[in-house]
Amino acid sequence: MKITLSQFCTLIGGVALSSAAFSIDLTAQLPTRLSDIRAGQQLVELQGHPIELGQQAPEFRVVDQQFKAVSLQDFAGKPVLISVVPSVDTGTCSLQTKRFNEEVSRLPADVVMLTISTDLPFAQRRFCEQEAVDQLQVLSDAVWRDFGSNYGLLIKDMGLLARTVLLIDRNGVIRYIQQVKSLANEPDYQDALDALAKMLADS
Repeated sequence: MKITLSQFCTLIGGVALSSAAFSIDLTAQLPTRLSDIRAGQQLVELQGHPIELGQQAPEFRVVDQQFKAVSLQDFAGKPVLISVVPSVDTGTCSLQTKRFNEEVSRLPADVVMLTISTDLPFAQRRFCEQEAVDQLQVLSDAVWRDFGSNYGLLIKDMGLLARTVLLIDRNGVIRYIQQVKSLANEPDYQDALDALAKMLADS
């Protein structure tokens, strides 16, 4: 059973995703697996190569709001928190992005905090301006689908990313993965922040 785009928007508590990019051709050859993540009552299929705790974080290329390429290597030697959202144009994703944006000022200066979605950079720029999101970097996986493919987070037939929070330590090792089991729900912010604090203390 498949759901339509409009049905999906409703399930994740947002508005129409007209600004998101949907490029099926880029993901046609990727491995696919049934996940335990739900859109409403339906389990979604994820594409790409799944990651595991303790592994070296896969490299990826995304673009910033000026279409400039940004890679994980750009943050080498720094702790990184990645907040992954389906689309900043939906209510839950907006709340998630704004919450992590508020947390940046409470963190050590060298901590890198990113939000990644498949929204086009134009839409991300508009969102950041409207919502005063200016403390973290909001990046787009719309061009190459490189992040979603390398981290196994692409939702099949939607071209969107599954809601996830990741922590990568100074050595580039994945130390924390929180995949939200319902796309309509926000992540457990405190659990992610506590894990970040522990990771920083251990480094």
